[in-house]
Amino acid sequence: MAKLLPAQEAARIYHTNYVRNARAMGVLWALFTLCFSILMLVTFIQPYWIGDSIDTPQAGYFGLFSYCIGNSLTGELICKGSPLDFGTIPSSAFKTAMFFVGVSTFLIIGTILCFSLFFFCNAATVYKVCAWMQLAAATGLMIGCLIYPDGWDSSEVRRMCGDKTDKYTLGACTVRWAYILCIIGILDALILSFLAFVLGNRQDNLLPSDFKVEDQGGCGGIAPERSCTAIQPPGWCLERLPGTEAELKE
Repeated sequence: MAKLLPAQEAARIYHTNYVRNARAMGVLWALFTLCFSILMLVTFIQPYWIGDSIDTPQAGYFGLFSYCIGNSLTGELICKGSPLDFGTIPSSAFKTAMFFVGVSTFLIIGTILCFSLFFFCNAATVYKVCAWMQLAAATGLMIGCLIYPDGWDSSEVRRMCGDKTDKYTLGACTVRWAYILCIIGILDALILSFLAFVLGNRQDNLLPSDFKVEDQGGCGGIAPERSCTAIQPPGWCLERLPGTEAELKE
């Protein structure tokens, strides 16, 4: 029969692998969070949520707060809109969507800043705080994406997209890449949040009590030097009897 490791050594090897896998997942989560924050910042700033097509009366494009529409005489694009001046935003729905997407973007960036807390706080707590922030960001993105089409009936959008444009009806215009990226960002934030919750729970259970070697009793009524551990399948135990090699008994 093959020689088995003592219970304490087997538990130590299991714990080492457990820690290594948790750290690898944590590094991947941090890298994906960093990339996601950059994408969300670009999505918030860029004015390419909706835009013209070959059938639109005017050329142009709209974002959350800024937009450009072509001059009917010269064809030159005239750009307006600023996040600091709500009066230049053509629709109240655009203002609301900008608020929720902006808050979500800052939450994602705040998650990056929370990485520094790993040096001062419990890792499980930091992961869970970041998870709640990413979950809140996903909620904000969802609300922003749902509210944004409610502003498509504004006069500026209708001037570019035609008279058939209405709330949640884009007329002759088309959805651009920034809006699509924001919708995909909802799923990304949910996945990152779920992964952060998993990592937080793994940190809580980094050294499970089941794998601590106890000196109480034995297996099958014989008192061994080390008691059984939980790393074997149910009904099996690993023991080292005095004067013998470690044996597997059912």
